[in-house]
Amino acid sequence: MIEFAIVAPLVFLFFFAAFEFCRAAMIRHTVDNAVYESTRVGIIPGSTAREVRGEANRILSTVGISSASVNVIPVRLRRDTSEVTVRITVPLDDNSFVPPTFFGGRTLTRELTLRREGAE
Repeated sequence: MIEFAIVAPLVFLFFFAAFEFCRAAMIRHTVDNAVYESTRVGIIPGSTAREVRGEANRILSTVGISSASVNVIPVRLRRDTSEVTVRITVPLDDNSFVPPTFFGGRTLTRELTLRREGAE
């Protein structure tokens, strides 16, 4: 019983730490994918910023990411727009399955800029 009292807190600490680190890695990879895929939508001629945000939110929702901020630059995509930038910011506090210990108060931000297809 004494051994359990000494070892159990350490086992639970490692378990929850691993869980939190895995969730943070999953969020990071999903945000990386969302920023890339949504920017690809934005560089297609005729696309809109609304479509870009919709694609980003669709990908983020696959793993249950909420409270994400998706910014498309420029805000209005025109025919002569040469580059599209998408920036996604996700607060880790709102997206952790366990009470955040290691990533509390932190946000994850990813940004990508691609040249628009057909732009000169």
